Amino acid sequence: MNQTNQELYYERTPVLETERLILRPITPEDAEAAFVWLSDERVNKFMPYNLYKNIDEVLHWINVILPEDENYHWGFVLKESNLLIGSGSIGPHKGNPDEWGFGYNIRSDYWNKGLTTEATKRMIEFAHDEHGIKDFVSDHAIDNPASGRVMEKCGLVFDRYGEYSTFDGTQTFKAKFYKMHLE
Repeated sequence: MNQTNQELYYERTPVLETERLILRPITPEDAEAAFVWLSDERVNKFMPYNLYKNIDEVLHWINVILPEDENYHWGFVLKESNLLIGSGSIGPHKGNPDEWGFGYNIRSDYWNKGLTTEATKRMIEFAHDEHGIKDFVSDHAIDNPASGRVMEKCGLVFDRYGEYSTFDGTQTFKAKFYKMHLE
């Protein structure tokens, strides 16, 4: 019997823990909770994806895009309440198996609590410990310095200025690019 991409996604994505969070695969049952941040213009303002307009778009992301992506994707769940508050991913950067990039987003009502940093540090630790990855990169829009603070708290340092565009090419953002090398 052949496994579906969805089954392989759940099988290959381990559950990780931090002090306050459980990082676990995102399931179709998470669609409503994920819609909270995926449809929030404040969260979406500097993201490469378009604002999600309905639950069906979220389900498409969960059912099709996540399992087909080579990155590891997790939902960020608060231990104390079992509430899904965000998501993040980590994996080969532009197809380079030796350099991994990462990204994250979190509900705006949970900003500035250190949760994104906590989750991101755990994703980096996973990539380093389980896959031997030593080089990490990420970037953020210059107008979104809070994301840069997360990267710096995770140990990344500023590398250069550049830009990135939304997936559909409708917007381009001036950006700061960061990197980190671990032994």
